[in-house]
Amino acid sequence: QLQLVESGGGLVQPGGSLRLSCAASGFTLDHYAVGWFRQAPGKEREGVSCISNSGSSTNYADSVKGRFTISRDNAKNTVFLQMNSLKPEDTAVYYCAAIIKPKFVGPLGICYGMDYWGKGTLVTVSS
Repeated sequence: QLQLVESGGGLVQPGGSLRLSCAASGFTLDHYAVGWFRQAPGKEREGVSCISNSGSSTNYADSVKGRFTISRDNAKNTVFLQMNSLKPEDTAVYYCAAIIKPKFVGPLGICYGMDYWGKGTLVTVSS
């Protein structure tokens, strides 16, 4: 069974940091580009970051540039999202998703029309 499982969410104060993980099971992630997306209450899902299958190319939404860093460890079949200087507006459910063959190239790189999705992890930024 092909699965993506996110972890690392939680409650953090403004200015704090969290590291999200996206672990794959049932398939090898190193053939896939992986993206992080988020959906805040009452808002549409938005793309946050994307990393190519090799890790050589990364893209970020303007709202997180300079604060978030995406990385991957293909040996561990895992992709990470390091989130620093968190703001209340970063509060959302964060999802990871994977795509093997690009369908579209845009501001978020090739992370459009994703093939597989995780179930999400909640990040709450509040004092």
